[in-house]
Amino acid sequence: MKKLNSSSPIISILVLHGPNLNLLGQREPGIYGSLTLAEINRLLEEKALELQAVVIPVQSNHEGVLVDQIHGALGKHQGILINAGAYTHTSLALRDAIAGVNLPTVEVHLSNIYRREDFRHHSFIAPVSIGQISGFGVQSYLLGLQALVDHLRNQVKKH
Repeated sequence: MKKLNSSSPIISILVLHGPNLNLLGQREPGIYGSLTLAEINRLLEEKALELQAVVIPVQSNHEGVLVDQIHGALGKHQGILINAGAYTHTSLALRDAIAGVNLPTVEVHLSNIYRREDFRHHSFIAPVSIGQISGFGVQSYLLGLQALVDHLRNQVKKH
């Protein structure tokens, strides 16, 4: 971890946004809200600054790009915040990549996936994550970031 000053390590978090999240703000606002992905990223950057962390957001509609980003996180980031979108329910590749790099990961969703269609009730990501937050709109992301940074700081204190 980099240090901002002698007492404040800077934590780097990879933020992954999966398929169709580039359409936020126009895609089903009754489910996903009216904020754009750029606005969500700006709020995450503000929250990260408050937490003395940095976020590196990446959005892709392509599963392999997301897998490559997860692999590339080793040695660069201390944790991953992920909204895998529909890949949450279908991607063994993302699940295996997260398990493979063994970085603390928090899964987030804008909507409550358990109040939606049955096929959205299963997550391949949850079993390899330290936690999941869903249903709170943009607050899911901000709460997920807070929880992940707290988890990482507590890990450092234990060692």
